[in-house]
Amino acid sequence: MEPQTWLDGVWHAGNPPIFGPMTHGAWMASVAFDGARAFEGVMPDLDRHAARAIDSARKLGLEPKIPAEEIAALAVEGVRRFPEGTELYIRPLFWAEDGFVEPDAESTRFMLTLFEMALPAPDATVTAALADERRPRPAMAPTDAKASCLYPNVQRMLRKARQRGFSTALVLDPDDKVAEFATANLFMVRDGKVATPADNGTFLNGITRQRMIGLLQEDGHEVAERTIELEELLEADEVFATGNAPKVIPASRIEDRDFQPGPVARRARELYWAFAHAHGKPEDFGL
Repeated sequence: MEPQTWLDGVWHAGNPPIFGPMTHGAWMASVAFDGARAFEGVMPDLDRHAARAIDSARKLGLEPKIPAEEIAALAVEGVRRFPEGTELYIRPLFWAEDGFVEPDAESTRFMLTLFEMALPAPDATVTAALADERRPRPAMAPTDAKASCLYPNVQRMLRKARQRGFSTALVLDPDDKVAEFATANLFMVRDGKVATPADNGTFLNGITRQRMIGLLQEDGHEVAERTIELEELLEADEVFATGNAPKVIPASRIEDRDFQPGPVARRARELYWAFAHAHGKPEDFGL
């Protein structure tokens, strides 16, 4: 089924033309977005993704005119336009229509797009090449927003990694400490203890990451948010990723180090799916 986009009160099918040659978002990158998921009749953390889209837009100097609750309600409406159970990516997006260099906040526009994107199979894994590129410091880029302007660097990482036969990239921060994967947050397990890179402002503190930390802790796991050296990561017993696209997926290789999907990653996926089905239905958001 074709993607569905809500814009100016109307649903559009396919890929409707949105930007013109003078649109600020097209030539000055004043674009903030977010991603939520619909699968198996649930939309976990839909409310938090909608709220983060608004927060990201404001951090780019935009002024959203739609509340998070309305974004969530539109997302539910959009999901119902697809056959029941379709695995979807839900993408609210804000941009400035006018402005010269600095966006005109009053010209902020909004659209919501839903499109089919299958979740990875339960036994899927990722492989990662070490990226040459680094995550920027907060003083160098709007790292606290989910901003489109950050993604050309991600595209470079992925292109190089895939040219080498890997599915993604492992990214370091400006101090050469482990940050995350190219498009997902990272967890490692060693001797039964879970660690994830501390939120130092160089990468987005993902909603699924935050949820996973809490779920693992509630399940009795010790989870440390701390600095992780590349060398210790490569000596880990397990490595897995969390993010909106895969939700939870183990790594089977980083450079020349092979990993086996382990019990903590399997448990993490079980915990997330249980949470999603317990708290991700439309009625859980009052919709």
